[in-house]
Amino acid sequence: MTSPEPPPEHPRVAEVERLLRAAGAPGQVRHLPDSARTAATAAAQLGVEVGAIANSLVFDVGGDPLLVLTSGAHRVDEAQVAALLGVPSITRATPEFVRRHTGQVIGGVAPLGHPEPIGTLVDVELARHEQVWAAAGHPHTVFPTTYDELLLLTDGTPAEVGRGSAVPTTARAEEIAAR
Repeated sequence: MTSPEPPPEHPRVAEVERLLRAAGAPGQVRHLPDSARTAATAAAQLGVEVGAIANSLVFDVGGDPLLVLTSGAHRVDEAQVAALLGVPSITRATPEFVRRHTGQVIGGVAPLGHPEPIGTLVDVELARHEQVWAAAGHPHTVFPTTYDELLLLTDGTPAEVGRGSAVPTTARAEEIAAR
């Protein structure tokens, strides 16, 4: 599969590329021919398992954003994540909330490049894959990375975000909730 000619660089994609280079991340941003607003469409275009796609899901936690990077093959259990954080509930963020806190649109939210740091949980299911793909600031862009690199890039906390999961220490969960 060949990538199409990249469009004039979107400012959010350029920022993600800059931050990846500054962090020493080796992955190159890839421009996809079609929008990859879902893990299934991204996986199909990349020729990888859907579980190797790092979905960037933003939640509203009492007015503060929480980014959950989850495997495309894994569903987030909102009650479980709320319990992990020690809050009554979390809700999926509105498109406006996502844009305000990430500077990016749903379907293209990168794990980095946000106006302010966002507390991040990284689904341990992503560790099953040698390489994972994450959005790069626009629904037509992705970059290859690893589970460990996602933890470093985001200062994220490993967590099982679905049923039957273990949780990080209470102190670390409280730190995330405070962000």
